Amino acid sequence: MSKNRVSRRQFLSYSLMGVGGFMISGTLMPMLRFAVDPVLQKSGIGDYTPTQYKVDDLTDVPVRVDYMIKDRKDGWYESDVSYTAWVYKDGDEIIALSPVCKHLGCTVNWGSEGHPNEFFCPCHAGRYTKNGANVKGTPPIGPLDEYEVLVKDGFLYLGGTKPNTLV
Repeated sequence: MSKNRVSRRQFLSYSLMGVGGFMISGTLMPMLRFAVDPVLQKSGIGDYTPTQYKVDDLTDVPVRVDYMIKDRKDGWYESDVSYTAWVYKDGDEIIALSPVCKHLGCTVNWGSEGHPNEFFCPCHAGRYTKNGANVKGTPPIGPLDEYEVLVKDGFLYLGGTKPNTLV
């Protein structure tokens, strides 16, 4: 045995520091994992959802595209979530606009009665031009959002929304 004996005070200090360090690490590890987790997520084609539309079938008239994201996880709950986009061609560029009105979140429609060649929100008579810009003097406070677009094997893939870059 060693001639240096541990006193009661040193033993309690070492024990308290060990238990305290264990408790602090148990508290900090979930926070660290939460902060680092987004960096570890995969990106790429998985961020886009396929639609049933072929790019060659699109015209300069907006068409409603309904698509579904399967097995969407929200905590422990898994579900299939359906989305909608208004998609058209502007020359060689494909434009996909969100149907959600910027006023109160109602769904806009293209070319409804009395409003040809523009998007119309029936909730409070909000109007948007074809590129998603809000018509001055109507309730919407901003332009419609855009979807990110990807073409793969001739089919249209839609990603997340982004602020409108057309206006």
